[in-house]
Amino acid sequence: MHDAGKVMVGLVIFLAVVTSPVWSHALKGTAVGAPELTIGGESPVCVAETTYMRSLHMDLLNDWRDEAVRDGDRVYVGLGGVEYDKSIGGTCLESCHSNREEFCDRCHEYVGEEISCWECHFEQKSDVMAEIDRIEIEKPAGLEVVELASGVAAKPLSD
Repeated sequence: MHDAGKVMVGLVIFLAVVTSPVWSHALKGTAVGAPELTIGGESPVCVAETTYMRSLHMDLLNDWRDEAVRDGDRVYVGLGGVEYDKSIGGTCLESCHSNREEFCDRCHEYVGEEISCWECHFEQKSDVMAEIDRIEIEKPAGLEVVELASGVAAKPLSD
């Protein structure tokens, strides 16, 4: 067993790397528990149970996106048969979690996960796109949505 010293050094290095998050928190003095979240919305109930939303809300939002965009199904039936619009900006941020920084951002920072929702929804959205989200447009193939002085309309695609 001439390699016992090398094995012991390797084990020490491995254990240091594996336990580094614990040591990091201990040295920084930061809390290890889940962050304090401010719900801050109008709605007293969520679209689903809290335990489900904590771990699988991203699946729900992906399903909403696919069903609303691809199938035209924009209504979600939640707990107790309550109907909600499948909308991050409307249902999630307006009705339930009106302060993104104190709810979404805190949790995502805690778990080290980037939020990709805001690339299309929220701050960068133009007034026209926000209006399109608020109204339900049945858009037949070959039409595009255009902004008019009186609102939003669909017109044939130009070749």
